[in-house]
Amino acid sequence: MEKFDWQDNLFESLSFPTLILTPDMTIFAANRRFLTKYSYIDKKIIGRKCYQILYQSEEPCQESSCPIKHVLANKEGTYVLTKTTGPDGAEVYEDRVCSPILNSNGEVGYIMASFRDVTKTKLLEIESQKTSEFLENIIASSASAILVADMKGVILRMNKSARKLFGYTDRVAVGTSIAEYLYTPGGAKSVMKKLRSTDYGGVGKLYTTEMTIITSSGEEIPVEMTASIIYQDGKEVATMGIYNDLRPKIETEKKLKEAERIKLEQSNKMASLGQLAAGVAHEINNPLSGILIDASLILEELDEDNPIRKDIQNIIIDTHRCKDIVKNLLAYSRQTEMKRELFNINDVIEQTFDLLAHHALLQNITINKEFSSSMLMCEGDKNQLVQVFTNIIINAAHAITGKGDITICTSRDKPKGKIYIEFSDTGCGIPEVALPKIFDHFFTTKEEGKGTGLGLGTVQSIIEKHGGKIKVKETSPEGTTFLIELPLFKVADDTLF
Repeated sequence: MEKFDWQDNLFESLSFPTLILTPDMTIFAANRRFLTKYSYIDKKIIGRKCYQILYQSEEPCQESSCPIKHVLANKEGTYVLTKTTGPDGAEVYEDRVCSPILNSNGEVGYIMASFRDVTKTKLLEIESQKTSEFLENIIASSASAILVADMKGVILRMNKSARKLFGYTDRVAVGTSIAEYLYTPGGAKSVMKKLRSTDYGGVGKLYTTEMTIITSSGEEIPVEMTASIIYQDGKEVATMGIYNDLRPKIETEKKLKEAERIKLEQSNKMASLGQLAAGVAHEINNPLSGILIDASLILEELDEDNPIRKDIQNIIIDTHRCKDIVKNLLAYSRQTEMKRELFNINDVIEQTFDLLAHHALLQNITINKEFSSSMLMCEGDKNQLVQVFTNIIINAAHAITGKGDITICTSRDKPKGKIYIEFSDTGCGIPEVALPKIFDHFFTTKEEGKGTGLGLGTVQSIIEKHGGKIKVKETSPEGTTFLIELPLFKVADDTLF
């Protein structure tokens, strides 16, 4: 019978590339897997040092990093993970396992070194670690508080936002604190009941719900919470909650409600004031008419050189001013239905200037008209828009000291269905502090005796009733530009004029 060399066959049958080394690190034997993998099949490596073959070095490895030194010292196996570069320049990871072969005296006679390529496993591990770190960074940097607890309620993870919200540090909370105590009594059980129900987002999920949490100091905080159960192999292993502090939202809503309340009160006051203004205006109007008639008759009877003639003229001027104030009060308080007619905006502006042709304020002012050649057809109350344009022009004239210019530009944006009207003046501009209030009723920047403050408030009301907007486009010490936007007329088939 042929003799079977089981030792050689055993060595060759090993699954991994393997070397047999002497204690002085000399290669005693190498199996075919080693020779093939490392391209030594036609080269002599027996008798050479392991570091010469493995690292192409003439110097032995440092004792601290050499697993063979450990085997010799402790007579037990060990392994080391090494990172090298393959022939194609790619990273290669190997587990190098060294095991002692003891002689009859119990000493290390040989060392068996096996080389296992774990590159795929290691690269997957590295990629998994990178993914884990990336997810960890997402959780850590989240503005929302995130808390993870096991099924016994022991906190496993709290991000920075959660520690800030709940008032805990990692050292105190994670691994020791019980999540149940972060909720009001029964809160944790209520959350778990909803998570296991199909009614709140499906089993294992809890859509946004409002609840109260308790901080480490015992403070109760309203939060908006979403939660989920984490499963592993179909079993519940943990829960995760995401919390957003509702206090800023509640405070904002409170301020908005307060603002709405104040606005409503102001509206009621303005409604009452409007009714009062109407009554006062009617009561004053008749005596003013009498004064104006009597003063005019007296003026006609006086000689040109009469010393009181100037006083009577002043009475007539002031009476006219009072009548204008009364007229504005009536316009402000009157709730009339808006007439509907079709007109060209350019014609309405021309009509306005016809009415103002002899107004004293415009005598030293140059009027520039830059009208669009397109049809700017608008539907609304032409007389009300004349009032709007008159008010803006007179305001512009008041803002100009001495000589100056008022420029009116008209244009349209047919795709948007808009008409644009710009009134620009070379006046003193509007103070920045006054800008937010210029459309408030009874607010004025004019000196006492020159304005009621009704003008721009009335202007805005009329423009809005026409479906438009008015704003200050720009203002500076060199002048102001108001921009009015009105809807371009549209017929039934959506054609725009």
